[in-house]
Amino acid sequence: MELKIHEIPTGNIAELSSVATPFSNTDDFLDLIGNASYLNAHSIIINETQLVPQFFDLKTQIAGDILQKFSTYGLKLAIIGDFSEVASKSLRDFIRESNRVGRILFVESKEAAFERFGNS
Repeated sequence: MELKIHEIPTGNIAELSSVATPFSNTDDFLDLIGNASYLNAHSIIINETQLVPQFFDLKTQIAGDILQKFSTYGLKLAIIGDFSEVASKSLRDFIRESNRVGRILFVESKEAAFERFGNS
């Protein structure tokens, strides 16, 4: 796992720049959270391709478990991808609610993540 740190006025953001295999469980995210916290990051950016496809199937509960970990540890997560064509109504609702609350964001670009993290 390789993290790149971005400094913005509100603090450090860790960007997951490379990962050996896509994240598939809460242990992967706990490692990410620990590494980002060690680097004094308050937020993390990852690409949707760095997640297993099952993350986006809400029946697996991976996304909900991850949301809980980020809430528990007080960090924010931005997932970068194109979510405009999501077919699942429950996933669209989850994305909309997550973006409203702001703990986990589903955004189209790194710049959009920086903007949201900079305003929170």
